[in-house]
Amino acid sequence: MLSKKEFETLSHFRYQLRRFLRFSETITHEMGITNLQYLLLLHIKGYQGKGWASVGELAERLQSHHHGVVSLVTRCEKLGLVARQKSESDKRVIEVHLTPAGLKAVEKIARKHRDELLSLQGIFQVPGSRELAGED
Repeated sequence: MLSKKEFETLSHFRYQLRRFLRFSETITHEMGITNLQYLLLLHIKGYQGKGWASVGELAERLQSHHHGVVSLVTRCEKLGLVARQKSESDKRVIEVHLTPAGLKAVEKIARKHRDELLSLQGIFQVPGSRELAGED
């Protein structure tokens, strides 16, 4: 059974996480895109080792179904934020690239997210994490 302190720790962490996510939702809305569209752009820009991502890779990052990500990519494509192209090395793979407009949007929104995270230093932490790790 979890202790009262463990419940408090989990509650505090979830509260801080929800505050940050709410901030993110507000910023993306102000920029004229959905939070999910921003996450797609972020995962394309931030995919390790390359400047694009496949639909399958994006589905994993977004923890979503392949067909849902295809629809999301289509919506972002209509907004001029991303472009699809067939892979040169494997014609079965569709690469999703940021357009200049997509790059501009993700950089602007990510900068605000970074600044918010920096302002939360010392706040967005897990108090009592030692108790959760059994280091009591």
